This record gives sequence, structure tokens and C-alpha cells, in this order.
Amino acid sequence: MSVAERLGLALLHRCDPERAHGLSIAALRAGLVPLPGVTTSPRLRTMLAGLVLPNPVGLAAGFDKNAQALAPLSRAGFGFLEVGAATPRPQPGNPRPRLFRLTEDAAVINRFGFNNDGMEAIAARLAKRPAGGIVGLNLGANKDSADRAGDFAQVLARCGPHVDFATVNVSSPNTEKLRDLQGKAALSALLAGVMETRAALPRPIPVFLKIAPDLGEAELAEIAEVALASGLDAIIATNTTLSRDGLKSPQAAEAGGLSGAPLFTKSTQVLARLSQLTEGRLPLVGVGGICSAEDAYAKIRAGASAVQLYSAMVYQGLTLVPRIVDGLERLLARDGFANVAQAVGTGRKEWL
Repeated sequence: MSVAERLGLALLHRCDPERAHGLSIAALRAGLVPLPGVTTSPRLRTMLAGLVLPNPVGLAAGFDKNAQALAPLSRAGFGFLEVGAATPRPQPGNPRPRLFRLTEDAAVINRFGFNNDGMEAIAARLAKRPAGGIVGLNLGANKDSADRAGDFAQVLARCGPHVDFATVNVSSPNTEKLRDLQGKAALSALLAGVMETRAALPRPIPVFLKIAPDLGEAELAEIAEVALASGLDAIIATNTTLSRDGLKSPQAAEAGGLSGAPLFTKSTQVLARLSQLTEGRLPLVGVGGICSAEDAYAKIRAGASAVQLYSAMVYQGLTLVPRIVDGLERLLARDGFANVAQAVGTGRKEWL
């Protein structure tokens, strides 16, 4: 990390976390952040649900909720981007403060509640996205919706023509009863509607499902069953957690979803179990607590075909992305893997 980046992070950390986040988006849009471009190689090139990624390190949803910084983010080193979550109608989200740094734990708690500009504004920005690159959209539901399952299909219908994949997000802990949609019957019905909508798109795209890390064994087995039966293209494991085990920060008691380093073990265990349950028939994306190339590599060896990160950048800056990508190249070479696919699942037993 350069001196300039250390200074920039120090200044941002003197601001309210949500204001700092807004400033980081503004700095990207203004061209104030040095961007290295995308690193790729035959070893790093990755296939995910039919999408060819230059490298397997993606940006998780939540950083660019409103698709405002697609051009600079496409040059930040990521192999793919996920923006959103988007809901049919704009909504302000939960009252502030709703974002908290847990510096002692290298973690973040948020309770945003799907604050976003709504699908019309986001679709207009996605329609003007830079050529090239892989961009996906996280689909959400309005808090006051009478038909939350229908909201996901509605956002997909409006925004689907402008993205390369879409993620059904039924795992945010910050919208009341949203996680209830992870149950077998509700999830099957929701995904049926989403898949029907996908079939009507001008260009059918892969559909992913993002799940919570707080699921029990029986719930995970049901999700794997539904995912395989519904024709889903991948599962993203995982979203934030409600657990607060082992935290040191005085902010630990704040309500909301916890992300960052403390989530790594739990999310990787869920990932490995899903890998076992799906027996390699469904690609997985590993998310949760990735702070280094070693963490990303552990997710891949636990069963992930690709990974995503967000919270670690709060503490390590945007240059964390090329550091992880370069580190993955070295780790794969060290262990004799010619590509990412060869490493997927080779260390799964360590997490079961």
C-alpha cells in the first residue's frame, strides 16, 4: 500500500463510515484514484456459469449499490463486478447511523436495508456501462412490498438486458422476514418466477442465489436441492452474519449484518458443505472475510470457482485487489495448478 493510499484511508476513517463510503465512490468517479487495470493470465482465467472471467476476484454487491462507478471499477483489477441491490422502487433504507467500522476486528456491521435509487435509475446507468468486462446485478425486494417474490422478477425484467448475470438476494438480514424466502417452498416458488422472467429476456443470463451463513445443516441441504432442481447457475456463499462471536470492538452490539475478517471461517465452512452437497454440479462463489490472497485461495480450495470481496477494502484500500490477484497467481503456480479450475475443491475436507 502506498503512502498516498495510507493517507487517504486515514482521512476517510476520520469521517462517518457512510459518508466515507460516499466519498470513495465520488473519488472513483472523479478519477482521483489510481487504477491498475485488470490482471489476467492463462492460470487466472476462470469460467463461471458460462462467463469467462479474466481472473476469479470479484467485487461483492453493496459497494456500488447504484451502479454509479462502473467505469472506474472496471479498471480496478476485478475480474467481475456485482452492483446493487436494486429494488423496483427507490427506497431510503433504514435510519442512520447504519454503517459501523469494527476496527479492532477488521470488520463492518451494516443495517442499510436495501437503500437504492430503484431499478429505473440503475437500469439507465447499466445501459451506459463500459464495453467489455463482466457486470452483474444483485436483485432485491422493497421493504413494504406485498409481493416480495415478484419484486425479484420485476427487477430482472427491467435490468436483465443490461447485465451479464443476476443474483437473487434472499439473505440480507436487514429487511424484515426476507430470509424467510430461503425456506424450501418459498424459495422454489420465487426461483420459478425468476426463471420464467429470465426465459423472456432478449439474452438469457446466468442467475445466482446468495445465501446466509447462519443456516443449519437441514436448511443448507434444502437450498442445495432447490438450487439444483430450479436450474440456478451458481450459489454465492455467503452474505453477512448475525453472529457476534469473539468480537472485541465496542461497536459489536450494533444491529445488522457483520462482514469482514470474523466471517471468514463460518462462511468458508458453509461454502465447503455446499460444495459437498452439490457434488460439483453447481459453481460456487466464495464471499466472506477475504483479506488476502491466502484467504481467496482457501475459498477456492474449499469449493469456490470464484470469490468476491468488499469489507477488507475498508481497511486495506483498493490496491488490495491486484495484491490478491497477483498472490493467487503465485499460489496456484506454487502448487502446480495450471488454472483456477484445477484447484477448486482440493482442500474442501479441511473445512468439513
